[in-house]
Amino acid sequence: MPDLLLELFSEEIPARMQAKAADDLRRMVTDKLVAEGLVYEGAKAFATPRRLALTVRGIPARQPDLKDERRGPRVGGPEPAIQGFLKATGLSSISEAKIQTDPKKGDFYIALIEKPGRAAIDVIAEMIPVIIRTFPWPKSMRWGARSAKSGSLTWVRPLHAITATFGLETEEPDVVKFSVDGIETGQTTYGHRFMAPGAISVRRFEDYEAKLKAAKVILDPQARKDIILEDAKELAFAQGLELVEDQVLLDEVSGLVEWPVVMMGSFEKEFLSIPDEVIRATIRNNQKCFVVRDPRTGKLTNKFVLTANIEAPDGGKTIVAGNERVIRPRLSDAKFFYETDLKIKLEDRLPKFEQIVFHEKLGTQAARIKRIERLAAEIAPLVGADVEKTRRAALLAKADLLTEVVGEFPELQGLMGKYYALAQGEDASVAAASEEHWKPQGPTDRVPTDPVSVAVALADKIDTLAGFWAIDEKPTGSKDPYALRRAALGAIRLIVENTLRLPILKAAKSALLGLSVKTDAETLPNDLLAFFADRLKVQLRDQGARHDLVDAVFSLGGQDDLLLVVRRVEALGKFLDSDDGKNLLAGTKRASNILSIEEKKDKRTFDGAPDVALYKLDEEKALAKAIDQVKAEASAAVAKEDFAAAMTAMAKLRPAVDAFFDKVKVNDDDPDVRENRLKLLNEIRAATRAVADFSRIEG
Repeated sequence: MPDLLLELFSEEIPARMQAKAADDLRRMVTDKLVAEGLVYEGAKAFATPRRLALTVRGIPARQPDLKDERRGPRVGGPEPAIQGFLKATGLSSISEAKIQTDPKKGDFYIALIEKPGRAAIDVIAEMIPVIIRTFPWPKSMRWGARSAKSGSLTWVRPLHAITATFGLETEEPDVVKFSVDGIETGQTTYGHRFMAPGAISVRRFEDYEAKLKAAKVILDPQARKDIILEDAKELAFAQGLELVEDQVLLDEVSGLVEWPVVMMGSFEKEFLSIPDEVIRATIRNNQKCFVVRDPRTGKLTNKFVLTANIEAPDGGKTIVAGNERVIRPRLSDAKFFYETDLKIKLEDRLPKFEQIVFHEKLGTQAARIKRIERLAAEIAPLVGADVEKTRRAALLAKADLLTEVVGEFPELQGLMGKYYALAQGEDASVAAASEEHWKPQGPTDRVPTDPVSVAVALADKIDTLAGFWAIDEKPTGSKDPYALRRAALGAIRLIVENTLRLPILKAAKSALLGLSVKTDAETLPNDLLAFFADRLKVQLRDQGARHDLVDAVFSLGGQDDLLLVVRRVEALGKFLDSDDGKNLLAGTKRASNILSIEEKKDKRTFDGAPDVALYKLDEEKALAKAIDQVKAEASAAVAKEDFAAAMTAMAKLRPAVDAFFDKVKVNDDDPDVRENRLKLLNEIRAATRAVADFSRIEG
């Protein structure tokens, strides 16, 4: 079957847009092909700074013929309805329609419409101009004389040429004929802007990719990344050094070049007095270059790796010198910022926070720092942190936001606070908290373990959540402008991964009391606890646990010790994976279903202890005895936080439950016996609630 080659050749596409644009092109073209009945074998899209390319393999040469049956008006219906039917179906006369009988509604006209499939090349020629004109660039522009006309083409950068061919691998392909804003399709593309700018005639993808490579263009972004990474590593290794790998930077740099050429430059050693992270941020952000370290010390050296887009006649000396010339003043500025910051103590910066509003309803940053300091001091004893160190850490943790270096490189917030705190002689734990109280910022981010950092991090996140809950700025749907879901997940990870016994409800109430806004002291903390429960479900589900088990534990009420919730869920999950667990769950659900039906029928609940004197059968007595034993053992085990033992106790209930349902008729003819047996079923439900609400468990 034929293959399609499409290339959209333009001026330089911003690197950050290329990957999505290639994916959008593939998606839009293939979705339209499928919608037109042209089911293909495979598709792959590519991007370089100057082109988007797509190859779609195995497209049928023609659309399938379509047969459609369209129902019309009733026989003898109004003439306007019949004429409308003829017009819609393309029939020249009503005699061309068939008549179908409906037993209830009578006879109706039916039009059998046969639509022959079109040649795929014609369908493609019709659909691609629409895709080009509706392409979802984040930003686009008009250009040239045509830009003044209404409806002129917009593209991310001026579009110069469109290559579109379609045909079998064994034959000369046809050009897919169409034009967009005066740009006619053809088989001509262009190589590297400087090293091979001439026109290239291409036929199909294999020869297109090979000719581009000969013209100094590596089409595949991944191939460009591999070249950059391997050459950079080898260049560093040759000098006894080690490349500091950076995937985000690699992705960006590969989108800036069509023919990557890796080189190494250097800067003055005096700049190594700046923290490594500042050097890296300066070189990375300003020149898109990689830094290099000494593998023996782990410290950066005065070398950097750059990627050029040309094989220069002088071996790249001029390019390297140009990069060095730009990097030198940037590092000089960074060094000045760093040394200036060191002259001002962190606490001396704090008064400026009085003039900085955190949120119009939640006051200034200064007020927020005071709240975090108070809450962190309350949390400190619960996590094993020194209270005074925690207070000091909370006081200074945000101060580096006002420094020159963080103003220039916001991504270094916290880290610079640690450096400045150490430089002014603060305790190591206090300094570490400046960096670590922001953590974890995502599912792969490291969780702090130092108790001082943990206390400040928890206080920061809980204050954020409480504050925005108090002013009713909760996340809605996919919107979460204040990253409250991330804050809750961060707090959960801090608690669970550090095995902390921290009552979230109490901490939330304390945080709410510290706010200047009026709050509902009862409803809001419980609402916030429910939000934590939802986030915990997400985290446990990501780890393979079942969300319904979290519901089953939280629904017992008063479950704000997240570590115990996790342990109980883990134990419950293991129990339900066993035969005893599965069968007990089935029996419990059967009991609940019977109770629900009978309670609805009688319009009452069957609470209260069963009457022992009304037990007629041994199975009733055995179940009652098992319930009493399990209740005592499970409750005692839960009190000791031995959830595995609680589940073992629950397993003892299974044989008695099975025997009861096998031998006992619940709805006995004697109303007193029936009521007593329903009360016994309620006792099963009550007994299992010692560990979880089994009615919330699926299955």
